[in-house]
Amino acid sequence: MKLYSYWRSSASWRVRIALHYKELAFTYVPVNLIQGGGEQLGDAYRAVNPMAQVPTLELPTGERLSQSLAVIEYLEETVPLPALLPRDPFARAKARQLAEVINAGIQPLQNTGVIRELVKLGVDPKPWCKQFIETGLRALEKSAQPTAGKFLVGDAVTVADVCLVPQLYNARRYDVDLAQFPLIVRVESACMELPAFQRAHAEKQPDFSEPVTPLRI
Repeated sequence: MKLYSYWRSSASWRVRIALHYKELAFTYVPVNLIQGGGEQLGDAYRAVNPMAQVPTLELPTGERLSQSLAVIEYLEETVPLPALLPRDPFARAKARQLAEVINAGIQPLQNTGVIRELVKLGVDPKPWCKQFIETGLRALEKSAQPTAGKFLVGDAVTVADVCLVPQLYNARRYDVDLAQFPLIVRVESACMELPAFQRAHAEKQPDFSEPVTPLRI
């Protein structure tokens, strides 16, 4: 398999965690979202993914999948163990719910494309991003309380935790005070004890470079 990825992309990071957690081999294909205005916007990558986003997972058959949660669901269905979705129907839905708080409620409002447009409009993206990240994490902290154990849903890793770790990395970039979210910070620490999360970390990727200021994307 090939994974088209960018080191700091939280959506790519999620898929990297899932691949490592399920011990699946893959080739890392870097797509620089910043350099030259963004390699993802060129014709070559649009032929791979018409949305001009990462990640894209290319299967050995040549078939391609994009959108991180769809890719993770595919991996879950084809390689069910170790599982990222609980067997209990409510817990399974809860894991998806918490993942979507991040995937749909936070990440789209502070991704590279949004920041680029804010800068074009003369808007300082840092307070914008910080506001939406804090609002989403506040909801996540409260929503996870009834089900949290060692992880966000019980004592096993789920897709919710896979989404959490990259989002907290981005929260720190925008100076969000994470002390107000003790539950999710505790869960992040538990995740980072696991090899899959360590190997998937942004700063462990082959295309890692020193972060640029959020004001410049």
